[in-house]
Amino acid sequence: MALKRMDNIGIVVEDLEGAVEFFRALGLEFEGGAMIEGEWAGRVTGLGDQSVEVAMMRTPDGHSRLELSRFIRPTVIADHRKAPVNALGYLRAMFTVDDIDQTLERLRTRGAELVGEVVQYKDAYRLCYIRGPEGLLIGLAQELG
Repeated sequence: MALKRMDNIGIVVEDLEGAVEFFRALGLEFEGGAMIEGEWAGRVTGLGDQSVEVAMMRTPDGHSRLELSRFIRPTVIADHRKAPVNALGYLRAMFTVDDIDQTLERLRTRGAELVGEVVQYKDAYRLCYIRGPEGLLIGLAQELG
């Protein structure tokens, strides 16, 4: 049996509405939201009885999704948002954009901060990392040529 696709990447946030608005400004489309509750969900995650508010965001091409989750129960027990890029198990999502400079301008008005600098890799990409909502690490790539 072969792998079909990667369905989504999940990120846990405190301010779900703020995260949704930030990723909308980046260019993702809000697909829908739901409350995921009960013992059945806890059997999947290993957390027991849980209550989680979820928002699904979709890339414009329809191929990738980002699941934003706000845990109501049980409470969040760890915070990796401020971990450096080289922390083991750290999550970073990378998005390809048309114009990295315009994207940075737009996202800075929503609190995004450049981590290092915008760099060019050969004649292929311009790249950067930003800290987005709640300090989440996000990569931006602009294809060249």
